[in-house]
Amino acid sequence: MKRWLCAVLLEAACGAHAQPYPSKPIRIVIPFPPGNTTDIMSRLIAPKMAERLGQQVIVENRPGASGMLGLDYVAKSPADGYTIACVQGGNMVVLPHTSKSIPYDPLKDFAPIAVSTTNYLAIVANPNVPFKTIGEMVAYAKANPGKLTVATNGEGGFPHLAFEHLRTMGGFTYTHVPYKGSAAIATDIMGGQVQAGIDGITGMTPHIKSGRLRILATTNKTRPALWPDTPVAAEDVPGYESGGWFGYAAPAATPRDIVLKLNAEINRALREPDVSDKLVNAGLIIVGESPEFFAELLRSDYAKYGKLVKDIGFTPQ
Repeated sequence: MKRWLCAVLLEAACGAHAQPYPSKPIRIVIPFPPGNTTDIMSRLIAPKMAERLGQQVIVENRPGASGMLGLDYVAKSPADGYTIACVQGGNMVVLPHTSKSIPYDPLKDFAPIAVSTTNYLAIVANPNVPFKTIGEMVAYAKANPGKLTVATNGEGGFPHLAFEHLRTMGGFTYTHVPYKGSAAIATDIMGGQVQAGIDGITGMTPHIKSGRLRILATTNKTRPALWPDTPVAAEDVPGYESGGWFGYAAPAATPRDIVLKLNAEINRALREPDVSDKLVNAGLIIVGESPEFFAELLRSDYAKYGKLVKDIGFTPQ
């Protein structure tokens, strides 16, 4: 009798363990407020993933501390594939070098799933400021030390570090104004509370096209196809370049079969024409590579930005 009962219990346990993934809703945690590139992209792919996986894919915003709060939440979540994060270079390979109190290790606490897209940053300004180009902005900043005000998505974040790099190469000073997200940055530049800002171009594009923001330059090496008439910052500050990437990661120890399934569904969703067209038109470049590709990118960029932080003399905050 006992042997029979044990066999029944063992069979039930095995059956529960073998329950196909996913068997309940999946959450994609966005570590920023609505309007950020990670938010826009995830809300486009979530319905596509849900269609194929047969479960809800819920996008949940958990902003704070330049993205660290949301990522720490995911890092400490069960490694079962039901809570994943949309990550970006800023909070995975920059903040570990610029923050004294980062609560997670990007190389140890996450299982890379997929690099979804790469992008370039936009340097934008209120249309009424006394400069229209990067060269004029640099000249203004040199003539008025500390008077130039520049918004980013947080102290020590990727856009802030990118502008610090521009500052050292251009030889000027400015006053940094940190914000929690892209929407607030755009709102205050348009309202005149801050003169300029640097952020991913996706969230800025509607305001640039409406004329409420002036784009001074993009930060990639050559002029992007979507902005052929917009200079790159390197045209005024030779040698300057700064780009970013976005992707998805799960808690470390998430089973490989689940990581591979999520990788396949994320990449498939990115290739859907009604998704890819919107992302490309927003200034993103679709990647859709393997988990191993993402893991190597994390390692190499972690080392690269660690060196850059030291080279520009940034003090961890």
